[in-house]
Amino acid sequence: MIDRRLFSLGLGATVLSACTNAASTSAPKTRMQSVPNAGWDAWVSGFQGRAERQGISAQTIDRAFRGAGYLPGVIERDRNQTEFTRSLEDYLAIAASDERISMGRQMLQKHGQLLSRIESAYGVEKEVVTAVWGLESRYGQRRGDVPVISALSTLAYDGRRGAFFESQLVAALKILQNGDTTPDNMTGSWAGAMGHTQFIPTSYLAYAVDFTGDGRRDIWSDNPADALASAAAYLKRSGWVFGQPWGGEVGSAAANSRTPSAIIQPQSPGPKFAVFRNFSVIKRYNNSDKYAIGVGHLSDRIAGAGPLKTPFGPDANGLTLNDRKELQQRLIKAGYDTKGADGVIGSNSTAAISAYQRDNGLPVTGTPSMELLQRLR
Repeated sequence: MIDRRLFSLGLGATVLSACTNAASTSAPKTRMQSVPNAGWDAWVSGFQGRAERQGISAQTIDRAFRGAGYLPGVIERDRNQTEFTRSLEDYLAIAASDERISMGRQMLQKHGQLLSRIESAYGVEKEVVTAVWGLESRYGQRRGDVPVISALSTLAYDGRRGAFFESQLVAALKILQNGDTTPDNMTGSWAGAMGHTQFIPTSYLAYAVDFTGDGRRDIWSDNPADALASAAAYLKRSGWVFGQPWGGEVGSAAANSRTPSAIIQPQSPGPKFAVFRNFSVIKRYNNSDKYAIGVGHLSDRIAGAGPLKTPFGPDANGLTLNDRKELQQRLIKAGYDTKGADGVIGSNSTAAISAYQRDNGLPVTGTPSMELLQRLR
């Protein structure tokens, strides 16, 4: 199995890992600046011969590296990844937020004809394709703006997984040599995931399709056609069965439609899910139960289904999701901006709580509590 995801973050989609609270609707600007680095220069010189032996022309290499450089910001991100795991409740509060559901329904309507054609061509429901798009890049708003050749060469030279990133760099050069895009347009995340559907280069070579028929598999364009079709192609080739549910909350119509492959409960107390074969197919796109539930539940909500019925219990601080939302709302009203009120306590909320505690002579812990909520009330 080709692992499209560079590494598991526990959250699922890469874009979600950055959303410590409700995300803004505009894509953040993260363009990194290259700096002179003699070691990187020497590495690139040595790499050229290895790339040529794998079928990459000297002309392609020269063109790709003409504006490339060493990106210290990429190494900083690579070496300072915080290891954490969100609860399913927090994950779904981001992945299937009211805003993401509303945007998904708008995208389904706006691109309805395109998504219907993709559904017919690949046998993957348009709501599922839309949900993947929503989780991977917030419906194209967060495609990434880091130069891929610079990022991958930096990680291949100076990163923790040099051989892996060198293989991704060779794949990226093959994409350029095939004429699918240009070095200037080949941008993505700091770790090389690209376009609307966040494919890494090897997965792009294996699954991307030219749905527009213009001779290029352009997942970077503002036109999402190739990217969405590529996601559908990925799922279809991974075994997606049209007309069968991914799963559903135990007791729902989808869960009762057939004998499930398994019953899972990622968080207790919390809802149980009956899952079917298509659940495992989503996990081939990203090997995380939470991600697969996120895609499945978001697709159901986009299609018009209601929220989960089984409540999650209070968190370790004794607060429910609604309590945490209220806490964020009251902090914002008091002048301490949490950057959103989704009920997910991330770095922005922690900073706001700490500032409030400091200004009011309280012990500075940054920890939400019922006592703090009652004080704000």
